[in-house]
Amino acid sequence: MKSIKKYTSGIVLTFILAYIGILLSSFIPYHLISGSVFALLAGMILNPYISEFGFFKPGINFVSKQILRFSIILMGLTLSFSQVLQVGKYSLIVMVFTLFTAFGGGWLLGKIFGMNWKLSGLISAGTGICGGSAIAAIAPAIDADIKDIAYAISATFIFDIFMVILFPIAGRYFGMSDIGYGLWAGTAVNDTSSVVAAGYAFSDAAGGFAVIVKLTRTLSIIPAVLIFSLINRHVESRKSVSESEKKKKENISLKNIFPFFILLFLVMVGIKSTGIVPENVSSVISQISKYLMVMALGAIGLRTNFAEVSHSGFKPMLHGFIISLLVVVVSFWVQMFLGQI
Repeated sequence: MKSIKKYTSGIVLTFILAYIGILLSSFIPYHLISGSVFALLAGMILNPYISEFGFFKPGINFVSKQILRFSIILMGLTLSFSQVLQVGKYSLIVMVFTLFTAFGGGWLLGKIFGMNWKLSGLISAGTGICGGSAIAAIAPAIDADIKDIAYAISATFIFDIFMVILFPIAGRYFGMSDIGYGLWAGTAVNDTSSVVAAGYAFSDAAGGFAVIVKLTRTLSIIPAVLIFSLINRHVESRKSVSESEKKKKENISLKNIFPFFILLFLVMVGIKSTGIVPENVSSVISQISKYLMVMALGAIGLRTNFAEVSHSGFKPMLHGFIISLLVVVVSFWVQMFLGQI
């Protein structure tokens, strides 16, 4: 009982922070700023004060790690492999090019800017896959620093603000169809809430198509987490350690390095694909998953010192902006080549 009580105060604090974040988001037109961003920023603001009280720490750490993984597992019940077939061959072709642009271009820019590969990778994942959800899923697999997670989410969020405003204007300027615009928004805008806002600002049909494309894009979290986990394992194995330390590490590293939670995520996607989960149940689970995700990002904010994040400098933010812009342009060009625009 005593061990449970030590987590209570931190969990309750993140629950309240998530509620406040979602409430603030509801006042923003089209939910332009998601609740997770508000919770993250609020947590960062409260960090200097909360860190003075040690009894919050166990619960905050639990939410930022274990609850985060659980929310990702639950997210699997909101997706199905059949969605890949629904969006058709064109969206998959476009996604191949945008993902290659995000990760390939991100790696190159990271090298040019001399950035930490984990921060560079998180920004690329947020840009190429699905904003905060992808960043949150990959972070535990590579043991990313809390400040890198916060910085990566901030970088993708700032670009989304501009995209939600500019995308509908650009879509009408180019005379895009509902399908073409939905495919463009679904493959180029980062966070799910921003995709919804940008899509439905053009038309209801475009919004619906953009959401389907976005959910399909989310499925790429699975290979991305596995690949990043292997990269992290390779990088760690090359570090200078003694033979005894290396042997010890090899004996215990599989559990720590391999993201077993993503296997459970995959199981959930498989269950959803069978059709045995009713839509109303899936909808409730989706809401629970999103709330837990907001709690986790609020906890990450509470663990993040804003002064440390600011030391990352301007280059990571520029990295995120350039990669996001490249993805937007590549998505548009590929569709134009395929005759969808």
